[in-house]
Amino acid sequence: MTVIELDESPSTNTHLASIAADLPHGTVVSARRQTAGRGQRGNSWESAPGENITMSMLLRPEGLHPSRQFVISRAVSLAITGVLRRYMPASAVRVKWPNDIYVDDRKICGILIENVISSASIRQSVVGIGINVNQRRFLSDAPNPVSMAQVTGRSFDLRPLTEEFCRAILDEVDMALAAELSGEGTDALARRYFASLWRAEGFYPYRDNLRGEMIEARIAAVAPDGILTLELRGGERRDFAFKEVRAVVKESLL
Repeated sequence: MTVIELDESPSTNTHLASIAADLPHGTVVSARRQTAGRGQRGNSWESAPGENITMSMLLRPEGLHPSRQFVISRAVSLAITGVLRRYMPASAVRVKWPNDIYVDDRKICGILIENVISSASIRQSVVGIGINVNQRRFLSDAPNPVSMAQVTGRSFDLRPLTEEFCRAILDEVDMALAAELSGEGTDALARRYFASLWRAEGFYPYRDNLRGEMIEARIAAVAPDGILTLELRGGERRDFAFKEVRAVVKESLL
């Protein structure tokens, strides 16, 4: 695993994608300061210089069909969750569908996966990861950020922590890809992912963006392609792709 360290970059995803042609699987670009970091839904990612982990990892999931790309999202989410649970209460660290990482009801990590698809396979995936580590004050209008330092009351050495996350991600992804491509399937991965979901049990408020209405529902399933199935109190089930539904916490949409 090679880690390319930058003092500053507009976006580690953009930088890594621009130099990826001859780089091997598992290459990482990490930046001390990211000036135009991108999150899901086109949002920006706030990160104070030198206080957090902002990095991107290049994956080459050869032979993985595009319809199965959610395998990567599951594996990356579980790897990051696993490392975070070594440092804070395990039960509080959860995966918010599809791949944000929460501590209780606050966001500690965002993940942005950008795939390059060629023919019937994924040629490369650039996995952008922002983890709030030592930052204790957040200035953007993001509704619910939290950092490892805020949760634990201690500061962390970023370099060894970055390497710990990178090793965990690469190991988890490689195991998931091996299972998928060998024909063994990823049922165990799917079960672990579902068990780690934020709001995995009980009914909670959601905004159904397809119908423009508020609903109260529970998570019933997450399909192999990442489609989320919610079950309303009356038993009706609705399927959602990313951006088609949003969770509601304390009057805020997340």
